[in-house]
Amino acid sequence: MTTIELEKPVEASRAKRLKGRTNVTHERLDASIMAGRPFEDRQRYGLFLKVQYSFHRDIDALHASPVLDGMLPDLDGRRRLDLIARDIADLGLELPIDASAPALERDADVPTALGWLYVAEGSNLGAAFLLKEAAKLGLSETFGARHLAAAPEGRGLHWRTFTAALDALQLSDPEEDRAVAGAEAAFRRVHGLVKEVFG
Repeated sequence: MTTIELEKPVEASRAKRLKGRTNVTHERLDASIMAGRPFEDRQRYGLFLKVQYSFHRDIDALHASPVLDGMLPDLDGRRRLDLIARDIADLGLELPIDASAPALERDADVPTALGWLYVAEGSNLGAAFLLKEAAKLGLSETFGARHLAAAPEGRGLHWRTFTAALDALQLSDPEEDRAVAGAEAAFRRVHGLVKEVFG
């Protein structure tokens, strides 16, 4: 009688686990953004920029974190708040004024911060479609849609270098759960902004 050795299933990477565990919240957010018709005209696109600015204001401090910078590649170079501000100026709009504290605390723990950054980086990966829609409004990587532009090395490689670093980090099970909770909170934050801004 022969013994058949069963191969152990390959464990999904952290990035894929994050995607799987936040998929429902992510899809709900995507649907709410498109329901707001952000590319119907420049006025509605301006509302989309307001949402983007508020979210990236929330995470801006993370890009200056020495701890996170030691874990993730080119963290400062992934910052998009200034680009969004320039897009808003291109359209002749005022920057959103929000006296409240950012939704993410400056001293958020590392796993939570990783979850928020995962959401921000994933949105950049999916921005190719949004850039094409923005082009129909006469906007581009150099006017009005700077923050949707691909990184010089391309979206795919930019995302893969981020997820490779994310996957390589050693996290305990409770820390994994906090990373998922952070990503869920980030998706919910953007969803809340969409509802607030678009109505």
